[in-house]
Amino acid sequence: MENPLLLFPQLNISASKDKSYYKVMKPTIKEEPHKASKPGAKQKRNRLSLLLQKSEFHEGDHLGKPGNLTKAASVSPEEAVKWGESFDKLLSEKAGLDAFTKFLKTEFSEENIEFWIACEDYKKSKTAHELLPKAKTIYETFIQKDAPKEVNLDFQTKEVTSQNIEQPVITTFDAAQNTVYRLMEQDSYPRFLRSDPYLNLVKGRNPNRPTLRRRSRSFTVNDFQGVRPDFTVW
Repeated sequence: MENPLLLFPQLNISASKDKSYYKVMKPTIKEEPHKASKPGAKQKRNRLSLLLQKSEFHEGDHLGKPGNLTKAASVSPEEAVKWGESFDKLLSEKAGLDAFTKFLKTEFSEENIEFWIACEDYKKSKTAHELLPKAKTIYETFIQKDAPKEVNLDFQTKEVTSQNIEQPVITTFDAAQNTVYRLMEQDSYPRFLRSDPYLNLVKGRNPNRPTLRRRSRSFTVNDFQGVRPDFTVW
């Protein structure tokens, strides 16, 4: 009887191929878990980077809180002092107007300054065609009964303004604007000058600057030139 390996040589060949294939595939299978771990480490680094970015962002979040009038770095004490000379001086400067607007938001009366600003813009209209849509918007926003930002006007001023709204002219809102102006000047403006945020600006203090940020300043070699170490603290 002949040797079965001679009759079926393909069996021996396939077996050898299977063994060699297994030897090739075996280390590949072992390497797969190692490769899969790399994205996990990368994701951890990405999450750490995001956490650091978020912590830096939230560190200065309080800059936008209503109690802060404006960034002290952009307003000098001399400029802040001038705001106290007159209410008109305060509103004539953009930084002063912004600071006063933020202050009114803390008192929930920002509709007054918003109405005054809208009237100033209205009086800058160059053509009669621009007056009607602007007048209608101002009236519906600030003057008509139950308006979303209704300002406090006496009956006579409100009645005259309502009658003139049908054929608006440049002076349509003058009486109402003057009334609101006097209200802010006599009531809100004195409180603004007595507020802590304004007094801090006058004194040159910056309550908006986080003390933690000073520690994160990047130093250079020049910062340490001429500085001798003091070992007594050790």
